[in-house]
Amino acid sequence: MTHTELEITAELVRELLRDQHPDLADRPLGLGARGWDNQLWRLGDDLAVRLPWATRTADALLRKEYAWLPALAPHLPLPVPVPQRFGEPSGRFPRPWIVTTWVPGTPADRAPATRAADAADSLAAFLTALHRPAPTGAPVGRDRGGPPADRAEQFAKMLASATEPGLVPDPGAVRAVWEDAAAAPDWAGPALWLHGDLHPANVLTADGALCGVIDFGDLCAGDPACDLAAAWILLPDGAADRFHDAYQPAPDAATLRRARGWAVLRALAGILIADAGVHGRPGGKPTWGPPARTALRRLTAAARR
Repeated sequence: MTHTELEITAELVRELLRDQHPDLADRPLGLGARGWDNQLWRLGDDLAVRLPWATRTADALLRKEYAWLPALAPHLPLPVPVPQRFGEPSGRFPRPWIVTTWVPGTPADRAPATRAADAADSLAAFLTALHRPAPTGAPVGRDRGGPPADRAEQFAKMLASATEPGLVPDPGAVRAVWEDAAAAPDWAGPALWLHGDLHPANVLTADGALCGVIDFGDLCAGDPACDLAAAWILLPDGAADRFHDAYQPAPDAATLRRARGWAVLRALAGILIADAGVHGRPGGKPTWGPPARTALRRLTAAARR
């Protein structure tokens, strides 16, 4: 079932808790967010209930978070939503769901990071800690963690969709960044743990600094360039160089080229979701547009030099 077939209400969430986790059922409950794959209901001061609603793939993503994130979370320097309980599919709600810790903060698409040095250092420390060799059996990304060249067809479609209504001022410069990334040598190191979806709606801020990272549904193993793209998407102007200096081990030139390609893909997706829409899919927000356009400006300006 998707959002078009089943309405998620506070009454439903509380009933699910009473059935499977009755010790949590009487806590205060309120809607936290409706995201691309899941709804988030805040449960008391320190927990949240995460339920799939808008895509059929969300079930597997929640199971993956529940299986892997608790072991990774203690080693990460920023708070993340750690799964605490699992909800089995039932007649009342035929999909899995989880209870996680609540991470306070405001999504960066609504409150961008403004303290450039702090944000660069925090993001570098987080990704340095996360990007460790993944064990055998670690999840493979749906379409993350491989060479950017594997996404050539998707890039062409996205660029055409954004260019036709005039959403991309200089498509030639965007294409140049992408072609350089696609031509870069592939990652030759071990498959590293990746967040896989570091866009502004999945990073939290407080007082201009990063204070949390959420939504690990795309957690996977692969090329760190996929996550390093976040430097152009999340950080204030002028902070990318500091981030690259702070991240360890220092990325080589080929990795940075691939990261720019991933940043282009993420920026085009943000522009299309915000400005062109994706057939009315939930989760797309106007607030995704400004950071995506800023990222393209940064990336294409560098390509022109």
